[in-house]
Amino acid sequence: MSSAVFCADIGGSFIKFGVSRASGEVEECGKVPTPVASWDAFVAAMQNFITLYGADLPSSTPLAISTAGLVSPQTGELLATNIPAFTGRSLAKDLSTALNRPVTAANDADCFALAEAHAGNAQHQPIVVAIILGTGVGGGLVINGQLVRGHGGVTGEWGHGAITRTELNIEGKTYLVPRLKCACGQTGCLDKLGAARGMERLHQHFHQRAASSLEIVTGWQAGDSTCGLTVRAWLQLVAEPLALLVNILGPSKIIAGGGLASATELIAALDLALRERVLHRYAAPLLIPGKFLTEGGLVGASVMGRIEG
Repeated sequence: MSSAVFCADIGGSFIKFGVSRASGEVEECGKVPTPVASWDAFVAAMQNFITLYGADLPSSTPLAISTAGLVSPQTGELLATNIPAFTGRSLAKDLSTALNRPVTAANDADCFALAEAHAGNAQHQPIVVAIILGTGVGGGLVINGQLVRGHGGVTGEWGHGAITRTELNIEGKTYLVPRLKCACGQTGCLDKLGAARGMERLHQHFHQRAASSLEIVTGWQAGDSTCGLTVRAWLQLVAEPLALLVNILGPSKIIAGGGLASATELIAALDLALRERVLHRYAAPLLIPGKFLTEGGLVGASVMGRIEG
């Protein structure tokens, strides 16, 4: 187990860099634009970061990467990514060869789950589910401190599959809900209605009025009836598939990340809706916001680098 780990959080626009010299702690070193079209430029960016910030560290210091997209544990290939430079590559293996050091890589939701299980709001819990409620709906699973990597890198992806209702009953009135085509190829995925953009789609559907998710949540908190209807519909749509996830996995704690997780009152309302729908009764909150809402990728990568690097 290394005493230090280089970390990178790769998105479609930027790469954030960090160095972890102690477990659960990461010093952010800055960010650069992601060279999405060139593998050589990407390798050069990673090497430049290591040269700038790792002069005092041994050449065997591992690099751990949190990235958008699914990282297959079977092939190492990164799937469903918006970074063409990674297409057809085994990210960790190819980068390890190029940099001549150990490299590990995992999906950003998986890294968030590791961060929360090891150093965040779910420490010492045997089964930790992390859910992402941001531009999309995603998730990760950690059991007894170990990241669970499913076939093709798919684990905890509760936002996909034809799983949303087509109608809701709210205060005795029935509301029809559209089933929308998802980028994954299916129709009716929670990802289209449960994410931040999904809440906005619901609001447009019910009221023929555009509003941001922040405006909707703020209006709901202030007692606005139109925003209240949207949020109540959203809570039902999200709580049901999340309850299914709970009944299958039996988590000790669920940690929420993504943009909507910063709305603590919304997460508390979702927790109540969730606990009404699960088989086991949880006396204390089951779903809570994460500790690492902005730096979860880097912190989780540092944990992974120590476990697998």
